[in-house]
Amino acid sequence: KILLILGFLSTLAVIALIAVAVTQNKPLPKNIKYGIVLDAGSSHTNLYVYEWPAEKENDTGVVKQVEVCKVEGPGISGYSHATENAGPSLAQCLQQAKEVIPSMQHKETPVYLGATAGMRLLRLENESAADEVLSSVAKTLRLAPFNFQGARIITGQEEGAYGWITINYLLGSFKQVSGWKKLLHSLKSTSETSGALDLGGASTQITFVSKDISSESPENQLYFRLYGKDYQVYTHSFLCYGKDQALQQKLARDLQASISTPSSSLLDPCFHRGYQRTINISDFFKNPCTSDKKKQLPFSQLYIEGEGDYEKCRENIQKLFDKTNCPYSSCSFNGIYLPPLQGDFGAFSAFYFVMNFLNLTSESSPVPLNKVTRTIESFCARPWQEVKTVYRDIKEKYLSEYCFSGAYILSLLENGYEFTDNNWQRIHFLGKIGSSDAGWTLGYMLNLTNMIPAEEPAVPPLSHSSYVGLMVLCSLVLVSVLLFAWLIFHKPKCLQKGVV
Repeated sequence: KILLILGFLSTLAVIALIAVAVTQNKPLPKNIKYGIVLDAGSSHTNLYVYEWPAEKENDTGVVKQVEVCKVEGPGISGYSHATENAGPSLAQCLQQAKEVIPSMQHKETPVYLGATAGMRLLRLENESAADEVLSSVAKTLRLAPFNFQGARIITGQEEGAYGWITINYLLGSFKQVSGWKKLLHSLKSTSETSGALDLGGASTQITFVSKDISSESPENQLYFRLYGKDYQVYTHSFLCYGKDQALQQKLARDLQASISTPSSSLLDPCFHRGYQRTINISDFFKNPCTSDKKKQLPFSQLYIEGEGDYEKCRENIQKLFDKTNCPYSSCSFNGIYLPPLQGDFGAFSAFYFVMNFLNLTSESSPVPLNKVTRTIESFCARPWQEVKTVYRDIKEKYLSEYCFSGAYILSLLENGYEFTDNNWQRIHFLGKIGSSDAGWTLGYMLNLTNMIPAEEPAVPPLSHSSYVGLMVLCSLVLVSVLLFAWLIFHKPKCLQKGVV
């Protein structure tokens, strides 16, 4: 009888412990927080909605993108002649955000707008127009039901840094560990961060952690302390070297080269054979990226005709990168310091969009450099009429520039940053990481909401579920030992030898 009672009580104790563990670790109702960031780029504006569990605000890798909305029309810098229309252009995407985020959380949802190189150029060209555009978008965002946190032009250095934070956050490079996992983690080599390569319409950024950064160019260095780790980051933004402004620069150089025999017609190797385009000279030289190459011409319009010659195109593009003067131990181009390239790189924004169009963004293994070159060369050689027929769903403006953009990306990476056959395959062209777009916006929000703390938060050695599980296991072991001990020292008569 005693044995039966003891067994019954032990079983009850185990059932009770398991019930406690299950009840305690039952998923709680979701308490979700939201954030909105508008990326006001040079060619268009995107609105992103992010969400994260409120109880995990300081964990890494928990913020995810749940919505993206492309604002119709040009980027906000395109409203310089009608600044009052810049804000209202955002209305449709703000309405979309209102439908995604529960109405009871609208007031507590922060909304940020960051304007990039298009607005940086407008500020150089016409500061009052830039201020009026920002005032217009700020007015619209204040009228929205969200918690407006500001609309500003971010620097090129910020754009590079936030892009680096975004991709490393999404890739889990900042992942914090605790308890016994921390001990195991410390025995392994710390995982490297990935560099960030960002290409927009008006600027391009390169950002990466380098062990060999010298003190000779402090303006290109940033220091971050994230989750108790220190990161020394190199970053530089090249204004006027986004793909759209690079094309403008190239055309301006081509016009300069024809100064001895000025002609309103220009044969361009970076456009497909049979393609034709006309541009207004007065608009062309208003741009700060080309204004220094302005000259008097006997015609008001430039007539461009495509030639479709990749080799000539590359030769023309390479003239944009001045490699003759380097005041530092090593440079990228135009006399800008660049330490030795290290680690893997995530290339996103236009880097990804162009290479993805050309089917050069294989996820399984990066496409070799020689194949990338052959593919772009082959694409440039196709007649315009054939390209238009095959890709009839793509807008003509974008389609006509893929040859130039592909050649420009190769020139920038090979001639500008000096990627070679040896390290080309360390470049990974990224559109999304998980459900989130690769870009600077997530890093911007994480920084402004203090979602990544400098120091690793103090946490107990074990998570609650691990603690309860161990308690159950220890209790089972204890009951088993007690039962076994009782059987040894108080052996029932029915088990004793010699009993008939």
